[in-house]
Amino acid sequence: MSISVVILAAGKGTRMKSNLPKVLHKISGIPMLFHIINEAKKISNDITVVLAHQYDLVKKSIEENYSDIKIFKQDIINFPGTGGALKGLKFKDNQKVLILNGDMPLITKESLEKLINTKAPISMSVLNLDNPEGYGRVIIKDGSVKEIIEQKDANSEIKKIKTVNAGVYTILGKILNDFIPSLDNNNAQKEYYLTDIIKYASKNNIAIEPIEVDKKEFMGVNSKLHLAKAEQYMQERIKNNLMENGVIMRNPKSIYIDIRAKFSGEVTLENGAIVEGESFIENSTVRAYSVIEDSIIKNSSIGPMAHIRPKSNIQNSHIGNFVEVKKSNLNDIKAGHLSYLGDSEIQSGTNIGAGVITCNYDGKNKYKTKIGKNVFVGSDSQLVAPLNIEDNTIIAAGSTITQDVPKGSLAISRIKQKIVESFYYKFFNK
Repeated sequence: MSISVVILAAGKGTRMKSNLPKVLHKISGIPMLFHIINEAKKISNDITVVLAHQYDLVKKSIEENYSDIKIFKQDIINFPGTGGALKGLKFKDNQKVLILNGDMPLITKESLEKLINTKAPISMSVLNLDNPEGYGRVIIKDGSVKEIIEQKDANSEIKKIKTVNAGVYTILGKILNDFIPSLDNNNAQKEYYLTDIIKYASKNNIAIEPIEVDKKEFMGVNSKLHLAKAEQYMQERIKNNLMENGVIMRNPKSIYIDIRAKFSGEVTLENGAIVEGESFIENSTVRAYSVIEDSIIKNSSIGPMAHIRPKSNIQNSHIGNFVEVKKSNLNDIKAGHLSYLGDSEIQSGTNIGAGVITCNYDGKNKYKTKIGKNVFVGSDSQLVAPLNIEDNTIIAAGSTITQDVPKGSLAISRIKQKIVESFYYKFFNK
């Protein structure tokens, strides 16, 4: 039986207190909605996202990152609510429809398969909570769900029930096609509830199987406090998986890793390391409090307290403390400390002294610095791009280099030193 997935992402998310749509808030590097889409794609190639609030912005974000996601615009004015999100959608009678929420970024393929792989025409996720405040209560009799009563519509007896609705369902397409047109908004909020489909199905003696799910995975992110908790859980999941696959982490709780980052071979991440974006690290050490952004690091040592900015490719090199690299290709070099290497290409055997700066920006345009093999760049030198420093050359410490340096030469640019004898005594003893 085929599976269709519908992700409900139309709400305002007012509790986030943000101008950014709730579903676009990021967790471990990507919008929470994308976490859900990525898991859904593991079980289906038929995915529809329902949007309304800030429709154009969310639609654009999805289309920039996915080419095979269908987008449906909810008529939020006439049909508000989770049930209203499905009005206008049509499904194949013989397919299962998995209905997800756009604010549950921690769900996994394995948990979703439990909801799909049932014989019942409807399965729904449930949680058993010590404190069910805020959740819709689930009425279960003889192993089948009979009704879901929303918190705002529940009386005091119903509120004592600890089994709650986790908000994810698998429903046969025919049932949705039959019951969606019958949904009404005769309730306290004047909204169309998806949960009413459960009520209609129960009245028609359609089996509804409750599937107990993990509280962490099915937590909804409705505030920035929830966002921080979801980030914590996601980071724990990412790092546990990486450590199981051979990455060494010192004090893993202090480390941040983007879900898009990849690792290979013997990799060590020291405390406070941050790896962002689509970075790739192989056989390397990222020392304490260093930041790697969208870059490739192979057979190298980075840091401590180094900053590797996007589009850098560093191989067989040592990048030391307080070195910043941006959009540069570095191969078999040493830059021990206190340097900025931006828009540069540096070849093997080259040593970059302390305080060296590639001056790559003139206020209007960015320019490249090319440094050849076996070049010694003395401390506190400024290399003003565009610049080509050829192989086997020396840049004297304290120089400002503005012209290309030919192979085998020394480049030196200093004002001649002047000594005024006894000046100290004359100056301070007046």
